[in-house]
Formats: sequence, structure tokens, C-alpha cells
Amino acid sequence: MTLNIGAHLSIAAGYEKAVKTAIEIGSNTFQFFTRNPRGGAARAFNAADVQILEKLMGEHQFAPLVAHCPYTINMASDNPDTRQGAKELLKADLELIDKLPCRLYNVHPGNNKSDAAIGIERICEAINEVLLPQHHAILLLETMSGKGGEMGKTFEELKAMIDGIHLSDKIGICMDACHVYCAGYDIVNDLDGVLTRFDKIIGLKRLKAVHLNDSMNPFDSRKDHHAKIGEGTIGLQAMIRLTNHSALKELPFILETPNELEGFTKEIEIFKEHFVE
Repeated sequence: MTLNIGAHLSIAAGYEKAVKTAIEIGSNTFQFFTRNPRGGAARAFNAADVQILEKLMGEHQFAPLVAHCPYTINMASDNPDTRQGAKELLKADLELIDKLPCRLYNVHPGNNKSDAAIGIERICEAINEVLLPQHHAILLLETMSGKGGEMGKTFEELKAMIDGIHLSDKIGICMDACHVYCAGYDIVNDLDGVLTRFDKIIGLKRLKAVHLNDSMNPFDSRKDHHAKIGEGTIGLQAMIRLTNHSALKELPFILETPNELEGFTKEIEIFKEHFVE
């Protein structure tokens, strides 16, 4: 068994450049924004570029890639224009991913400070409108820290979203280590308990990817500031236990730590060194 680990990389210079960078830093997967993380148009589609990406992924036995939506979308907003913009962006991204050797599409569900139930209802409405049977993407709802009215801070909220989505077989979860820890799930001292609770409420079969991020903030702080591995309140040993847990170790692990390529390379080496096949 191989550790499936990578980092969040830019595709500004093309998918070929991104996959070659992933290989250079010792990874076998990567995550990328479908467009500028603050919104805007997606880069022009280049079929030849994507063919090289697919070829290199096959030659180097890549694990699943993870596409990530921009931070700006908010499907739960009280503003109807904001919700409509989110739906249009999701629709365009799903059509793009149909053309890529990528099946996992990670989204931040949205935020609503006034009414969580209404927020969840709006998230379900948006996804039901844009997610179609012909799309090949699995849409991943990311676990959130709970800052600023974020939806998805509890497993129960995520389950409510799944239950309200018609094509629920196309819905998965991406667990962000920093986010769940700051939302009150103690992955440092009770990882087994957290995963048992996740399995009971949502089901481990829906867990499709993990964001490997240490946290600058303490447990249950409802804040979201990523730290380099081993330099935060979660700590290196807890992160190593994540990558070696029997329920997780076959998933793609994505580093979103505040690093340049040299830092990602070092973190990947550390996790590989401590991975138990």
C-alpha cells in the first residue's frame, strides 16, 4: 500500500506543469483551484494539456486528484444574487471537471449567520439544481470550523445536507484536520472516537479525501488558520496517526499548509517516512 499524498498546487501555468511539480515534490496526487480562489473565470480549456496530465498520472500511478471551488461561493447566503452566482459557478465547474481526469470536487458549503436550517435548505436547493446524473464528479462537502456562520461545522449539519440532496450517491465528504479540530472534534486525543461518530452519523464510505493541516488555533476555537505540520496545536504525531489510520490510509491526503514547494517536499517526506504499509 502506498501513501496517497500531495499538496495544493497552482494550475496557472497548466495541468502539465502542475503534475510535473507534484512528481518533483514526491507526491502522487494534488489539489487545484478550478479558477482564481477569489472568483473569476476559469482558465481556458486545453485538450492537449489535459492529455499530458492524464498520461503522466498513469505513468506515475497517481491517486485521485481533488478540484477545489473558489472561496467566494456561498450557497447559503441571504442574498439571492450571491446564491445565483454560486450556482452558476458550480455548474460551470462541474462541466469543466467532466473533461478532466478528476472525479473529486471539493466545495465549502456556505455560511448563514442567522438561520442554520435555512442555510442548509439553500445549499441543498443549489446543489439539486446544478448536479446532474451525467456529471462524473463526486461533490465533496468540506468539514468546516464554524467561523462566521459556516455550515458544515458538525457531522449532523453535513448529514442534513446529504439527506436533502437528490443525487446523494454523488456526494462525499472531505475532512479537514484543522477545521474538525477547531470545530470541537478531538482528533488528537480521540481519533477513533471521532471517526466512529462520523461513521454513525454520515458513514465512512462517504469520506473521500483528507486535508492535512495543522492549526494555529486551539481545540474547539471555531477559527480557521492553518499551520505547518508539527507547528500547530494538533501536532505531528496526531497528523501521522491520521495518515496511518486503517479507515483513512487509502484516501488522498492533501496538504494545504502555508508552504512553498520546499516546505511541501519536507512534509511529504516526513509522512512517507512514518507511513506503515
